[in-house]
Amino acid sequence: MRYEIRVEGHLSEPLIRVFPELDHVTMSGQTLLFGHVVDDAHFYGLLARCQSLGLRVLEMRQVPE
Repeated sequence: MRYEIRVEGHLSEPLIRVFPELDHVTMSGQTLLFGHVVDDAHFYGLLARCQSLGLRVLEMRQVPE
C-alpha cells in the first residue's frame, strides 16, 4: 500500500532522516511524506513516530499504487 502523510511545517534534514523508508517534498508550509507501507504495524509505527516528534499530521491517506 502507498500512503501520503501531510504534516505541518518544513521538516529539517534530521527529522526527514527519521523516516528513511519514505520520500518527501516540501511545499506551502507543509511537508508531504510518501511511500510504501507494508502492513498495519508499519502504518501505526509511522503515526507513533510523528506523534513522538510532535509533528502535526494534517492528512494521512492511502493512494493508488
